[in-house]
Amino acid sequence: MNSYLIRNVSVLGAAPTDLLLRDGVVAETGRGLSAPDAVVVDADGLVALPGLVDLHTHLREPGREDAETVETGSRAAALGGYTAVCAMANTSPVADTAGVVEQVWRLGREAGLVDVQPIGAVTVGLAGERLAELGAMADSAARVRIFSDDGHCVADPRLMRRALEYVKAFDGIIAQHAEEPRLTEGAQMHEGEVSTRLGLTGWPAVAEEAIIARDVLLAEHVGSRLHVCHVSTAGSVEVLRQAKARGVRVTAEVTPHHLLLTDSVVGGSNELASPAIADTWRPAGAYDPVYKVNPPLRTAADVAALRAALVDGVIDIIATDHAPHAVEDKECEWAYARPGMLGLETALSIALDVLGPEWDMIAERMSRTPARIAGLTEHGRDPAPGVPANLTLVDPASRRLIDPAESASRSRNTPYARMTLPGRIVATFLRGEATVLDGKAVK
Repeated sequence: MNSYLIRNVSVLGAAPTDLLLRDGVVAETGRGLSAPDAVVVDADGLVALPGLVDLHTHLREPGREDAETVETGSRAAALGGYTAVCAMANTSPVADTAGVVEQVWRLGREAGLVDVQPIGAVTVGLAGERLAELGAMADSAARVRIFSDDGHCVADPRLMRRALEYVKAFDGIIAQHAEEPRLTEGAQMHEGEVSTRLGLTGWPAVAEEAIIARDVLLAEHVGSRLHVCHVSTAGSVEVLRQAKARGVRVTAEVTPHHLLLTDSVVGGSNELASPAIADTWRPAGAYDPVYKVNPPLRTAADVAALRAALVDGVIDIIATDHAPHAVEDKECEWAYARPGMLGLETALSIALDVLGPEWDMIAERMSRTPARIAGLTEHGRDPAPGVPANLTLVDPASRRLIDPAESASRSRNTPYARMTLPGRIVATFLRGEATVLDGKAVK
């Protein structure tokens, strides 16, 4: 294992210091450190953050290796500054048994680029009819603690209650994809003025808000932990605010794309929540399937509410919902395109746009809190002597033009193509070993 001496780095925006990484931990900190055997990294002007943790990643393996593999997704994650990702269960076969979650976990260990923590399915085959092997997955080598049917809602309230009761035994979490399916049949985008103008069937905000309201009541009744995936509406924010005020054990995430993009881009507009990014960007045109996602892009008012909720903590974390798709699943007519967007390599840039150089808050929303929710005790810890050396170095002064062809993912469905985004990941270290140096993957 190599040792690294990182010189003149600002830890979370503080005064420059040196970091010596050795034997998997931060061995020393301070000015003027010396280590003749170490690889020297010049970090002048860079900021050190605890390695980012993503609570919501789709790695597609097993079953859809044409869109992504654990290895390619892990490489994209490392390039985005991540040292751990939680892999969603909607693979083929579904990760609803100990055998499948262990396969994903082992593939992550073999890739060695980030720690891959599998998320188990709540129901068998994501069918929403009977509980999956929650206990067996929790007891497996993967030690699953989060369960989700993401892509599908656990719509049956009795089944959702049983799941919340079951995972309470080992302090597990049910992560809900909040979508009342009877309100979204045939839906193509957010229900509103733009969907009416484009002639696309709408996905109403209440379909999300009704499930969140139901589930926080169930979690409160059971006394169990609930996590709400990809919150997208102002109404959902208010439901969560009230639940947290009552002490309900609920956490919530927002995606980068729901913090920046509005439903108007589906109609060909360049309306974004960030004028600085919008001023230099034009979308490819109306009905571009790259903007099809579930939950759909919402209104400017919704985006403003999400950004404010992230700052004040009603929304706990940023999670990417990185959803790679093969070319044929995106370069087709809107109605036939699969929903989802890439996010791992660009998430920190969107966080910088929303939060600015508030490094402690960025670390809280993208590292410490997601690590705490997932129980990843080696992650989410600020660089300090004796701490596992999981960290990332960021150049906050850099701006980069996003080119899908340069993505490490096997897929190219990024909604940020041709945008100029702030910040650049210069290096990432997993347990003291570099996975990214000078902005390039090491392996």
